[in-house]
Amino acid sequence: MGGRQRPSAGLNIRVAVAQPTTVLGDLSGNVAAHAAAVDSAAADLVVFPEMSLSGYAMDAQAVDPEDPRLLPLMAACRRTGAIALAGAPVHTGGGGRGIGVLAVSGVGVTVAYIKMSLAEEEARHFEPGRGPASLEVRGLRVGIGVCKDTRIDHHLDRTAALGIDLYVAGLVHAPDELAEFDVRARRIATAYDLPVAFAGFAGPTGGGFARTCGGSGVWDCAGTVVRQLGSEPGAVASVEL
Repeated sequence: MGGRQRPSAGLNIRVAVAQPTTVLGDLSGNVAAHAAAVDSAAADLVVFPEMSLSGYAMDAQAVDPEDPRLLPLMAACRRTGAIALAGAPVHTGGGGRGIGVLAVSGVGVTVAYIKMSLAEEEARHFEPGRGPASLEVRGLRVGIGVCKDTRIDHHLDRTAALGIDLYVAGLVHAPDELAEFDVRARRIATAYDLPVAFAGFAGPTGGGFARTCGGSGVWDCAGTVVRQLGSEPGAVASVEL
């Protein structure tokens, strides 16, 4: 996306990537882990992995943005002034479920995005999102993706066309797929002149993933990694862009 107009020099954002311990089906416990990550990150934006609130399971129940079990995460966002992007199955307009990203602030929860690019098994259980999405954080426009989206040109081109200043995504990958994070982040950063933040699962999460790679990180516009976590569950990294 050559020639993208840069935001003014005074617009900075502290972005965190988190890989909380997730227990399949334990929404209350997972919310508590997310809230702890938000508190420790002290960031403007905290990005979590794909389906981080539920665990990566094809039969995971959709999470209602009005569910009172989300209140502790809202409280953490209120304390810190952060917006958290947490992964969860969500209800779609067609009566099915999509793999969603919930935008959680101190005042409420909304469905910010539904994954457009479903894997083969996912497509048997979920409906794809209908289009790209972005949200504004501290005057900057943040484009959102989920896992497979990060390697699909159709999704990336349409998201970049929204005039975004940062691209973020939650992912889940096996330990031997860690190198994909760097490959995809470098490609997005250099092709669209954007910093990139990826949050990857660490520890077991279901869906055939007895182990995951972790590897959450932030890359600058040149595709250089600024900071990247290891495979330990519960880790958080925060970077000012």
